[in-house]
Amino acid sequence: MTRIAIVGSGATGTRVARQLARSADATNIVLLDDAPGVAQSVARSLGGLVEAHDGTAVPSDVSVVVLATRSGSHASLAQVCVAAGQHVVSVGDSIGDVRGLLDLDDHARAHGAKIVVGAGMMPGLSDVLAAHGRSWFDEVREVHVSKFGTGGPDCARQHHTALKGLCFDWRDETWARRPGGSGRELAWFPPPVEAADCYRAALADPLLLIRLLPDVERVTSRLAATRRDRLTMHLPMLRRPHPEGLLGAIRVELRGVSQGAQLEVVLGCAERPAVAGGAVAATAAALLIDSDNMESGARGLAEWFDPLETLRLLRDRGLRPEIFAGADETY
Repeated sequence: MTRIAIVGSGATGTRVARQLARSADATNIVLLDDAPGVAQSVARSLGGLVEAHDGTAVPSDVSVVVLATRSGSHASLAQVCVAAGQHVVSVGDSIGDVRGLLDLDDHARAHGAKIVVGAGMMPGLSDVLAAHGRSWFDEVREVHVSKFGTGGPDCARQHHTALKGLCFDWRDETWARRPGGSGRELAWFPPPVEAADCYRAALADPLLLIRLLPDVERVTSRLAATRRDRLTMHLPMLRRPHPEGLLGAIRVELRGVSQGAQLEVVLGCAERPAVAGGAVAATAAALLIDSDNMESGARGLAEWFDPLETLRLLRDRGLRPEIFAGADETY
């Protein structure tokens, strides 16, 4: 019997549980949360299909653990799970979480476990789109990713923190550190989001994209923000975040060479971030169940699995990635 545990029952964790409960990917799902009674409440809303416990101690008979808890705790939780021989899927999008999880590569190999790093909307779906888009190029020279919107309260707080942090741009084989909230660019997302001003932020996406495309010359990441977001980014959040987030979108732009000519490809997806992140994490967990023939370690989502197959599975879960067709057409 395959058991999957989900640590964190916020907006994204709940969506992961819902996705898995509706499919045959797991015969038993365990939902954990360190807030008393929260996991049980979510389990009841899913019709008793999910077993719930307080705390973050994962049962020893679980095969795959999805980490959907707040930023800053993913690496320490993953280390414990890996030591028990459990595979891990992390939706963490902070630089600290992604770096910490990648540093567990040797630990995961030693225990025969696999860690999927950045299995949310961005990073996660954005990396899969970049991996799929590179198939149209002979050489990819630049990758630029942007995100609009947030998931639940923890995601909103993380993005508020990211906007005031130092960003990491990859330029000519070195990191360029720039202040968050600078470098405004108007980005066009899939409808109904469409145009939004985006700014540098402390985002983890470049750390995974340069692993996926090691010869790329330039990688940047940006976050959509309003004037109020920028004016208040150094203050505590002034209003309570939406419990599940509103509309969101990602945009992935690749530039390079194909058949001797310059080529630019833009892909994207519009969906509530918690919904998209839940679908991506659930898909990664399902793929890990059948990954016995793959070597162990810690890698980004697009490094583990075939991007086209991953996109097909995500489409089955309701996501609709799109490609920008040009000036006379839209997404």
